[in-house]
Amino acid sequence: MRYITGAVAVGAALVLGALSTTAQAAAAPAQPARTGGLYAPTEMVLTIGQGDSRATATALRAATLSCMPTATGSHPYAKAACAQLRSVAGDFAKVTNTTGQRICNKIWAPIVVTADGVWQGRRISYTHTFANSCEMGGGKGTVFEF
Repeated sequence: MRYITGAVAVGAALVLGALSTTAQAAAAPAQPARTGGLYAPTEMVLTIGQGDSRATATALRAATLSCMPTATGSHPYAKAACAQLRSVAGDFAKVTNTTGQRICNKIWAPIVVTADGVWQGRRISYTHTFANSCEMGGGKGTVFEF
């Protein structure tokens, strides 16, 4: 009987200790996750859709792109896309420049490209609407080539 009483006392002490530790952990505020790397985060989701605006466009394709520390993601030309973005310091407006690159018809069949995520630690949300697929072909750059 003496051994059973001792075992019950030890078990109760273990349970109370576990409950105390759990209560302290639950009361502690959550700490944000740290990347701990040498590079600022650079990860984006790129989309191509058909429609007048981001809100009304029907998604046709999407790709992920990460440029730090190396080019990765589902983008088929990740290395070239990251190089193009680095050359314009992440300015997507310079990537989608269409001035005088191609002669296209004037049919209005809009294509919307978007980029959402982080470029070198800075939050980005970019949208550009091309008049049609011909115009997009001349101005999408490597970044939207997927």
